[in-house]
Amino acid sequence: MKIVVAIDSFKGSLTSLEAGRAAETGIKCAAPTADVKVYPLADGGEGTCRTLTEGLGGEMKSVEVTGALGNKVRAEFGRIGDLAVMEMAAAAGLNLVPENLRNPLNTTTFGVGEMILRALDDGCKNFIVGIGGSATNDCGLGMLTALGFSFGTGIFGRDLAGVQKIEPTDKFRGCSFKIACDVKNPLTGANGCSAIYGPQKGATPEIVAQMDGWIKNFAELAGEKISVAGDGAAGGLGFAFRKFLNGKLIPGVELILDVLKISEDLRDADVLITGEGSVDAQTLQGKAPAGVAELAKRLNPKIKTVAIGGGVKIGGGGDIDATFSILREPMTLSEAMEKSVAEKNISATVEQIIRLIN
Repeated sequence: MKIVVAIDSFKGSLTSLEAGRAAETGIKCAAPTADVKVYPLADGGEGTCRTLTEGLGGEMKSVEVTGALGNKVRAEFGRIGDLAVMEMAAAAGLNLVPENLRNPLNTTTFGVGEMILRALDDGCKNFIVGIGGSATNDCGLGMLTALGFSFGTGIFGRDLAGVQKIEPTDKFRGCSFKIACDVKNPLTGANGCSAIYGPQKGATPEIVAQMDGWIKNFAELAGEKISVAGDGAAGGLGFAFRKFLNGKLIPGVELILDVLKISEDLRDADVLITGEGSVDAQTLQGKAPAGVAELAKRLNPKIKTVAIGGGVKIGGGGDIDATFSILREPMTLSEAMEKSVAEKNISATVEQIIRLIN
């Protein structure tokens, strides 16, 4: 029997690989001779950088960069050979900006560019960047300025009003950028980055209207008349990567699964064990467990796909055949999230699943 394990992290409790190893322990109890392949799993959001880096045997790097407000922050990115994996939120995330200081006029992606430069100095030529959770709406002005582009203005969202020119750089010729992007919003208009995401970043209706106009002018100056889905991600950072760095905007789960090369093992596997902390209706809406289950069924229609979770609110669905809660007795949430408890619960539950299947 061949079993592929690809479980997303149980946030606040277990990393993806810790959950996967716990499942492997349970499998071996039920089927000692089973061929078990454990993969890390993420969807491009928070935690993707560390999950991928650890899962692929890379190393985490720490660098001081410019934060969203222009202050200095410590940010991490992963390096696996010539591949750099990073999250824009490490430098310019909304979680780094106090609520009373949130205002997209005063935030910048400059630190994201600094992270890319550091990775380039370390020999990286290929980049995977998750762009969720941004505090910015500067259309990548800050990042591009850090990378050597010149616009004749400053680096903050408010400086989009003063863009006078665009002088590119060829420093990144030969580099590839794959952007984990699940947002489908265009750059401007009623569904654009300013209107949809600006308010949660501190924008008033007046600021939204202002910035939407500035960003439209910026795009036109760059020679772009038609916006594509995803351009509005991270306050226009999706557009900046696509237009200026030839970046490819790819759904997060799809991108991560491709990098992991999990397809090779799914093609002839008998069972897929996936899951996450809470398996519910949102799980089926493009999250990592649903993504890996869909890929498994597409490559191998006979494979059995099982999702586990601490809390389970659905009985399967989509490409997930069945779901199981790992909780085996009444306990509080804090007790269930204790690392040793969660590991034992995963192992015991997966053991019973494999005994049933076997």
